[in-house]
Amino acid sequence: MENNVKVSMLNQIYGKLLTTKQYEIIDDYYNNDLSLSEIAENNNITRQAVRDILKKGEKKLFEYEEKLMFMKRMLNQEKRIEKVLAELTKIQENDTDKEIANVLENIKKELNCLV
Repeated sequence: MENNVKVSMLNQIYGKLLTTKQYEIIDDYYNNDLSLSEIAENNNITRQAVRDILKKGEKKLFEYEEKLMFMKRMLNQEKRIEKVLAELTKIQENDTDKEIANVLENIKKELNCLV
């Protein structure tokens, strides 16, 4: 997974554990696609200060993930759900019993809500 996407996801998961300034600057940089200069101007700080805040915030996010592993568990759960959905589709395509097909369709709908 690309680092920018990873940081953005980690900020969604753990961002509220950061300082408000760290959260906002990481959000502006990774999600709102603002440059360091634009963020510095918006916050009345130097470009170097923005970079320092970004690096410290990113470090914290990766530390939280290393200890808590929410993102890793979430991604693993999504993979497992997708695998189950694929298996259910195989069964549904090969079975002609309408009642079973309806049950499988309901299960698929519920699992899709989790992904």
